[in-house]
Amino acid sequence: MKVRLFEIFTSIEGEGILFGTKTLFVRLAGCPFTCFYCDTKESLPLDSGNGYSIEEAYKLIDSNLKDKTFKVNFTGGDPLIQHNAVAKLAEHVQSKKIPTYLESSCFDSNRFCIVLPFIDIVKIEFKTRDSDFVDSQHYETLIENAIKCLELSISSKKTTYIKIVVSAKTKLKDFKFLIDKIFNTISKEEINGFIIQPTFGIEEPSLDLLMKLYDIVYPVYIDVKVVPQLHKLIGAP
Repeated sequence: MKVRLFEIFTSIEGEGILFGTKTLFVRLAGCPFTCFYCDTKESLPLDSGNGYSIEEAYKLIDSNLKDKTFKVNFTGGDPLIQHNAVAKLAEHVQSKKIPTYLESSCFDSNRFCIVLPFIDIVKIEFKTRDSDFVDSQHYETLIENAIKCLELSISSKKTTYIKIVVSAKTKLKDFKFLIDKIFNTISKEEINGFIIQPTFGIEEPSLDLLMKLYDIVYPVYIDVKVVPQLHKLIGAP
């Protein structure tokens, strides 16, 4: 088995419910989507980065793991593009008793099922219509896959949380559509966090819009938080 890695490095987690933790990032090459706010566009092509055997990738992970690392984050691109390889790499990390963390738009629930047994913490990123995530014809199907992955993660007793990136282009009705879809499927007690993440450096949302979006989530999930990409504020990769 081969895997294509764009980069691997240790830094401080700047997003989500575990921001501030020392993390080894394993960034896989390849993503089928073109979100306008993507800050790792260079990793989107499947032929970006470098190819390795699984054994070579194990050695890369081992050599880059630093003392007192809290977790290993499989990111991209979108890791589900190389789901079989991610499952192998995550299993290797778990054997070292280090928590594994997946961040994905969860566009394919079948691929997600392959990876899930080897992941401890799941960040499911739901995309708004305005993100240029995918054409409108396929949007509903991809959201349904994300919902299915959310249910699978919860039923597997994983630490599970939701992130939605918002911008100045985010429409309240589209955001509410997502919130209704999510909380008509799961209960608030079943997830470990809900993050609204404003875009950085492009179409940044106003404070007024952020508060309106917050107010949509708050009645159904009181612990919702607006958290920017904090690693960018400290100059971390």
